[in-house]
Amino acid sequence: MDLDQLTAIDIHTHAEEPCCGPRDDGYDEFQAGMAQYFKNPAGASGMLPTVRETAAYYRERKIGCVIFPVDSERETGFRRYSNEEVAEIAAENSDIMIPFASIDPAKGRAGAREARRLVREFGVRGFKFHPTMQGFYPNDRSAYPLYEAIAEEGAITLFHTGQTGVGAGMRGGMGMRLKYSNPIYLDDVAADFPDMPIILAHPSFPWQEEALSVATHKPNVYIDMSGWSPKYFPPILVRYANTLLKHKMLFGSDWPAITPDRWLADFAKIDIREEVRPLILKENAKKLLNL
Repeated sequence: MDLDQLTAIDIHTHAEEPCCGPRDDGYDEFQAGMAQYFKNPAGASGMLPTVRETAAYYRERKIGCVIFPVDSERETGFRRYSNEEVAEIAAENSDIMIPFASIDPAKGRAGAREARRLVREFGVRGFKFHPTMQGFYPNDRSAYPLYEAIAEEGAITLFHTGQTGVGAGMRGGMGMRLKYSNPIYLDDVAADFPDMPIILAHPSFPWQEEALSVATHKPNVYIDMSGWSPKYFPPILVRYANTLLKHKMLFGSDWPAITPDRWLADFAKIDIREEVRPLILKENAKKLLNL
């Protein structure tokens, strides 16, 4: 990865299409709901990009990207995209792509073993958690064996926070419960694993101040700004991005729900200081990922 040639690093992109054959029951409806909420066609049948197509898209734009699946099999019934396959494709495109993985914390010690193997054998750099889709509180001690493995392997954790549109408008919100994604629960995790980097993904609506508080208080906590167009960012998020947290804010799009083209165009129009923009777009991620 030639960092000098990259204009930005997108810390938050999804591997969406299942690797195991046709889509599972309900997956089309789920993606159609996402497409309606985010006003893009990505959820339509055949419209979700493959990991290789994602790499080509980002290479064309000279943007590095962190990519991951989401293991929500237990709660949604949707088969996860193979962590190994995502990592292998990322390795084929290592000039532009960095692999994260996803493991349901309910897998306990088996999940911890998988995490160690993915780091050691597949070069996985971090792990994505989605408390709303996975149905768990991040500070539940049952998740700690997995966190311990990740921390000991020197990897990064990235947690969905707040409400970004997943399941929005669907009957019963697809059974997803927003309470799990309050970022205040990650304060416990940050205190108990002080050397493990933790990224709070998204503007954390309706708990933005909780997220800012945790990131300000705990040195190992960062915020990625994905999942929302920057034109909708709350003023307090922009204020902290310009000041106290300027070295801890990260560019993320939430591809394919939001494209980097759209995110970057809107980011250019908001009141971010010129000296802070390169920190958010690339330098903070470069340091965090040790690139």
